[in-house]
Amino acid sequence: MSTPTLTWVIGAGGLLGQHVRAAAARPFDGPHLPWSAPRGTNSALRQGIRDLLSSSAGAPWDIAWCAGAGVVASSADQFEVEQRVFKRFLDDLADLAGPDSGGAVFFASSAGGVYAGSSEPPFTETSAPSPRSAYGSAKLAMEADLRGYAESTRTPSLIGRIANLYGPGQNLAKAQGLVSHLCRTHLTGQPLLLYVPLDTMRDYIYVEDAATAIIAGLDGLRTKVAVEGQDYVVTKILASGHSTTIAGLLGESTRLFRRRPRVVLGASPAAAGQVHDLRLRSTRWPELDRLARTALPIGLAATAADIARRLREGSAVPLARGHQH
Repeated sequence: MSTPTLTWVIGAGGLLGQHVRAAAARPFDGPHLPWSAPRGTNSALRQGIRDLLSSSAGAPWDIAWCAGAGVVASSADQFEVEQRVFKRFLDDLADLAGPDSGGAVFFASSAGGVYAGSSEPPFTETSAPSPRSAYGSAKLAMEADLRGYAESTRTPSLIGRIANLYGPGQNLAKAQGLVSHLCRTHLTGQPLLLYVPLDTMRDYIYVEDAATAIIAGLDGLRTKVAVEGQDYVVTKILASGHSTTIAGLLGESTRLFRRRPRVVLGASPAAAGQVHDLRLRSTRWPELDRLARTALPIGLAATAADIARRLREGSAVPLARGHQH
């Protein structure tokens, strides 16, 4: 039996990263990354690359970039810093690992950010990207950085344009993750602030399903490139394939908690970056789509149970000031 591929998840403390790490058969323990200090972060990342290559001892390795502290409403300066850190990381990876290294890379992009200004939903991998915020523009630029790295080093790479993630482990300090904030509202009685219309459509994918698909995608990358002759870079929408309006999500939560949530509708300039209809339909690698098995009511209940536990333990932070979508 072959040894499982060593997988380094960068951003393992976030919602997606923690679940990707849990799904990996052989996770790699990289160095602590001081995200508040970009130079220190790049130094630590460079050391992590050295350690990963040493630990893999010439065998295949995977890197899953799941990091990113910004949300749609964050400043352009913050995203510029994130992009520079990512670009420097890829430059260091090319320098230390070299071409034909046996590695594979995943980058977590955002379907909502990339397609916010696109027309004619449902959006597929062939839809023309049209970001409407610094968040979406940064994700698209980082996709291009990875594409350049992959093609110059012949490294199989997967870009995951991810739908709205939800599930256990959401950071409630961020104005992101409507499902988690909705559960928190039910459990605490604090109102939920919404800045977009109730008929806004989103695709909600359970985070464990997304993580399983990412690991499966990394596992299949080398075969797709070497055996099937596909491009070094595969762009894949990771979504449930089922769209739900915010009103529908409120209805599901009402059925679960058996009472209506306290919702306050407001206005915010940041809402300009939000697309009204974000229906998604992937046309690539359909075998990964079958891994999105968790129905919304089941995922909603699991998310609520996680937040209830954190509230009991005192580990849930105060509710974020507002929510976009």
